[in-house]
Amino acid sequence: MTVAAGVFAPGHLGELTRLVPFEMVDDVLASTRRAQARVRLLPARVVMYLLLAGCLFAELGYQQVWSKLTSGLSGLPLASPTGSALRQARQRLGPQPLQALFDLLRGPAVTNAAHVRWQGLLLAVIDGTFLTVADSPANTSRYAKQRCNNGSSGYPQLRLSALLSCGTRSVIDAVFDPVSVGELDQARHLARSLRPGMLLLADRNYAAASLITTLAATRADLLIRCKNGRKLPILRHHRDGSFASTIGGLPIRVIDAQISITTTAGTHTGGYRLITTLLDPATHTAADLVKLYHQRWEIETAYLELKSSILSGRVLRARTPDGVQQEVYALLSVYQVLRTAMVDATDSQPGLNPDRASFTTALNTARDQVVHAAGIIAGTVIDLVGVIGTHVLAHLLPERRIRVKSRMIKRSNSKYQARGPNIDRRSYQATASIDVISPDP
Repeated sequence: MTVAAGVFAPGHLGELTRLVPFEMVDDVLASTRRAQARVRLLPARVVMYLLLAGCLFAELGYQQVWSKLTSGLSGLPLASPTGSALRQARQRLGPQPLQALFDLLRGPAVTNAAHVRWQGLLLAVIDGTFLTVADSPANTSRYAKQRCNNGSSGYPQLRLSALLSCGTRSVIDAVFDPVSVGELDQARHLARSLRPGMLLLADRNYAAASLITTLAATRADLLIRCKNGRKLPILRHHRDGSFASTIGGLPIRVIDAQISITTTAGTHTGGYRLITTLLDPATHTAADLVKLYHQRWEIETAYLELKSSILSGRVLRARTPDGVQQEVYALLSVYQVLRTAMVDATDSQPGLNPDRASFTTALNTARDQVVHAAGIIAGTVIDLVGVIGTHVLAHLLPERRIRVKSRMIKRSNSKYQARGPNIDRRSYQATASIDVISPDP
């Protein structure tokens, strides 16, 4: 094993340390003025890696995470900090270094895969979700509990909105606030990361005229669903079935489509109305844009990986607002470096879709590398695939099939929420057909 010297030895993230090297962490600490004035038994750099490793082992307390970091460092004189010492070290560090680290790591993963772009445009998606935080007096002073039928939820929550690259599911930007801050306000904040050459996908919650003009001002292109009954002026019909219109003074195209999903259980048809700033129907046909909009669901898979694969549905540990900030930025950073490792692996095989990489495989392999303190410092010849990438390539997911499944709870947490035995919870292979509907002049 090759690790940092002395008290800095426990400061690592296994093979992921190559993506978050010592120099990067030290620069972050220096820029945020959180580097220690004197070398302690728990240096600031070690605490940074402790917080990151805590997201790999979300089911463990920080003392147990410390044991994971040091279990592969046999023979080295190591500190055995108490839980109180670890807590004080995290409080000394504060949330600013983790935020600065995430700002360095975020962005679309660099890849040669053609699947991340469509006609030269980088596919991006925006959406929001909730994370549950610990129920402490300090947290409830900032993060409120959601109201429900029986009063309020058991735990306070925060609202997280992210801007993701569809092809790699890497985080371009993210913001989180109390639930009193809406998704549209967070989207206006995330507009800072939109650029020309991007095509932003979003659901109908983001179809507000004021927000669309804000997003379009970034010169990124938009493809957003809106309500079917929304009245929009018809200025000109196009041959592909779409029509020219305006929203908030912004020129747009509107596409109305009927999408039919056919399975052995029958056929279900639904209407979609999409608005886009791609105004040329010859280069961006209505049918192609309707097919492309399905990529919006990539962010739901990313949230599943974040909340289910990493957190396993658990409440965040931190019991103070500063601690919550620390933990969320650490969580986003760990998710991002795992995604980067996966893209490095799939890029080593030309033509391989990043969708084929298994997030669970990457996560479990990264955990093993932390426990063994393996691959921390790269040799003179850098292997971008590494052990994590080798395992990912050895356990690729199958090609995606067209399937549908009703949005039902398969196993209820409460007997009072059970819906009975007659609900069909099976998945079906499906075929889809799209009809673009031109409105009556």
